[in-house]
Amino acid sequence: MESMEAAVRILLKEIGEDPQRQGLQKTPFRVAKMYREVTQGYRKDPLKLINGAIYDVDYDEMVVVANIEYYSLCEHHLLPFYGVAHVGYIPKGKVVGLSKIPRIVDMFARRLQIQENMTLQIAHLLYDTLKPDGVGVVVEGQHMCMMMRGVQKDQAKMITSAMLGSFKDDEKTRNEFLSLIRSQRVANNF
Repeated sequence: MESMEAAVRILLKEIGEDPQRQGLQKTPFRVAKMYREVTQGYRKDPLKLINGAIYDVDYDEMVVVANIEYYSLCEHHLLPFYGVAHVGYIPKGKVVGLSKIPRIVDMFARRLQIQENMTLQIAHLLYDTLKPDGVGVVVEGQHMCMMMRGVQKDQAKMITSAMLGSFKDDEKTRNEFLSLIRSQRVANNF
């Protein structure tokens, strides 16, 4: 934390501020603490996160968890991007505990990221861990690096997807997943 605090002091000086002024004296500590919190995904082990919450089931229909909110940091500018993730899979004898899917999204979001990689990481972890018939992940995001700097487009939204197994190979499966999440997106105006 000390080296991070020192770096923040240097940054404050470089932008023309006085790190000793009353309102900024504790800022280096706060910023260092904030970065530890928002990048905690680096310190999480996916297998420990799942913690054995994989259950044998005789269920082979689609499981979808929609509208999982996330907050991440763009690896190019260290500015936030945020939105919702929709995750679906078709079990092949195994399901994961419901709360684990949002935890997986958070683990990958809490790293310096680009949305494309985060989408793939979520999909591959579920696919490799559960060995399901297929996995689909759609992530919607609004990026502060595009909203408050550069092109300054505050209504632009990025949508990425990763389709594996039957979600990629079977148009009917993919369309069912997209239809299910579309109904949730409309209901929640995202």
